[in-house]
Amino acid sequence: MEIREATREDAIAIARIYNQGIEDRSATLETQLRTPEERAEWLATRESRHPVLVAVDSQGNVAGWSSLNPFNPRPVYDHVADLSVYVAREQRGRGIGDTLLSALEVRARELGYHKIVLAAFPTNAPGMRLYERHDFHTVGIYHEQGMLDDQWVDVIMMEKLLK
Repeated sequence: MEIREATREDAIAIARIYNQGIEDRSATLETQLRTPEERAEWLATRESRHPVLVAVDSQGNVAGWSSLNPFNPRPVYDHVADLSVYVAREQRGRGIGDTLLSALEVRARELGYHKIVLAAFPTNAPGMRLYERHDFHTVGIYHEQGMLDDQWVDVIMMEKLLK
């Protein structure tokens, strides 16, 4: 598995994988599917402190992606990044999320971040196991944070101090 910076050419795969997360209703409160064009624009507007990484399998296919995202625009939060990790349905359970998150943590340290944070569904058991393996700690739960398919959804907030 190769981990590398995402390029514009990866936008189709990134959109497909993100849309799977939206459709599965297990990883995001987002409900609007994304187009490759929208994801290409998203990639083009990323700043160097907010990289997008892709995991590429031995056949050259993008199997997952991860990103460091702005946490808050106020300068006092410049050393905190939010993160995203998405793995293609057909690739889940193969350690790709673990590899992506490990690479993202290394990149966050290189970029001078002090802490990385995430928001997740506490019902996403594979995601929760991944974050716990990487020593993320629960900060709290937003109860009934969003309405998804006419159901209230809780969101867990987690953090990891980078040492």
